[in-house]
Amino acid sequence: MFESLTEKLNGVFQKITGRGRLTERDVDEALRQVRMVLLEADVNLRVARDFVAAVRERAVGKDVLESLTPGQQVIKIVHDELLNLLGAGEGRLTAAATPPSVVMLVGLQGSGKTTTAAKLALLLRRSGQRALLIAADVYRPAAIDQLVVLGRQLDLPVHSEATTVPPATIVANGLRRARELGLAWVIVDTAGRLHIDDEMMAELKALKAAVNPSDVLLVVDAMTGQDAVRAAEAFHEAVGLTGLVLAKMDGDARGGAALSVRAVTGVPVKFLGTGEKPDALETFYPDRLASRILGMGDVLTLIEKAQQQVDVKQAQELERKLRTDSLDLNDVLNQFRQLRQMGPLQQLLEMIPGFSALKQKQSAALPQERDMKRMEAIILSMTPAERATPDILDSGRRRRIAKGSGVSVQEVNQLLNQFREMRKMMRGLAQGRAPFAMPGLGRR
Repeated sequence: MFESLTEKLNGVFQKITGRGRLTERDVDEALRQVRMVLLEADVNLRVARDFVAAVRERAVGKDVLESLTPGQQVIKIVHDELLNLLGAGEGRLTAAATPPSVVMLVGLQGSGKTTTAAKLALLLRRSGQRALLIAADVYRPAAIDQLVVLGRQLDLPVHSEATTVPPATIVANGLRRARELGLAWVIVDTAGRLHIDDEMMAELKALKAAVNPSDVLLVVDAMTGQDAVRAAEAFHEAVGLTGLVLAKMDGDARGGAALSVRAVTGVPVKFLGTGEKPDALETFYPDRLASRILGMGDVLTLIEKAQQQVDVKQAQELERKLRTDSLDLNDVLNQFRQLRQMGPLQQLLEMIPGFSALKQKQSAALPQERDMKRMEAIILSMTPAERATPDILDSGRRRRIAKGSGVSVQEVNQLLNQFREMRKMMRGLAQGRAPFAMPGLGRR
C-alpha cells in the first residue's frame, strides 16, 4: 500500500533535506517532481495540480526559505496539505436516534461489497456492538451463499431469503429480526452490476427510500485507480453517498484513488480494506495515512493491531518466563503466530517510522515473510522436548530438523544462535543491565 508513492516521494525529499538553504527555484524543481510522482501514482490530474499549487504558495515564503531547516519545513507543509486533501477526522459510522442503525453498502460487482459487509460487522463487534448482515443481492445467488458462509465462519448473524423475494421486503424482514434480537446495527449487502446503468441506480434509490439508512457507503476497488473515482462520482450523484470504503488497498502500491476520491467527490473515506483476512478492515484516519505516505510510519495503528491479537494470559506467562530466564522455542513459535495474525509482515514494518528510508538502503537485509515461515517450519520440525530444551539439539538432531523443514543445517544453526542471543539479551534486561554493553557500561 503506497509503496511506490512513498519511495518516490522520499527520493524527492532527500534531495532538499540535505541542503542548508533552499531557493525558490529549488522548491519549484522539487514540486515539479512531486507532481510527476503523484500523476504516476494515478492521482487525478486536477487534484495533483491543485495540491502542488497549495504547497508552493506556502513553501516559497520567507519563513520557509530562510529557516535553518527549510527542507523539513517543506515536508511539514506537504504533510499538512495531504491532511487537507484526505479530510479531517476519523471514519465513523452515523448512529441512528433509534436502533438499529442501517448501513447500506453499494458498488459495482466484484468491488468487494460482500466481504466488506462481513469485515464491517466484525469491526463493530470488536468495539462491543453487534450487527445483523442482510443478504439483499438477489441477482447473484452466490452473493447470498457467500454472506451466509462468512457469517457462519465468523459467528455473525445473517438474514437471507429466496432470490424471488424483492430486496425491500428482505430488508424490512431483516430489520424486524434485528429489533427482536436487540442488535445495534444492520448492514445491507445490495446488488451490484458489471457497469453503472439507469436500472441499477433506480433500484438503489427505491431501496434507500424504503430503508432510510443512516449511512450509504460505496465500496470501490482501489486497484482500479481513476475508475474508482469515476464510479464514486456517479453513485454519489444518483443515491447520495455518506462515505467510501476503499477495498483491496493492499493490492495497489500506487494509492492514487485514496488521494483523489475525496477531493473529487467531496465524500469522506471511512474505511480501508487492507487484506483478505476478515479483520483486514481499518478505520480511516487521515493523519495516520498522511504519515504513512510520507514514510513517517503509523505507530498508533501498529499498537492497535497488537492489542487486538495479544492474549493477556499469554503475555503474563511470557513476562514470567522472561523474568525467570525460562524462555523456550514454544514461546518463540507463539510470538511468530501472533505476529502473523496482525497482518502481512511488510505492512507491519511499513508502520515503523523510518522503515521506508531503511528499506531503500538495506532492502536485501530486511526480514521477509518467507523468513518467518521458514523459521516457523524449523521449530515445527522439532519434537516437544527439543522445543522446550533447545540445548539437547546435537548435530544429528539438527540434520533431522533441517531435512524435515526443507532447509539447510546452517539455517537451523542460525535460528538457534539467534535464540541464544535473544535469551542473553533478555537475561541482561532482567538483571537490570544493558545487554551487549561495553565493560563498565550499564552498571553502577
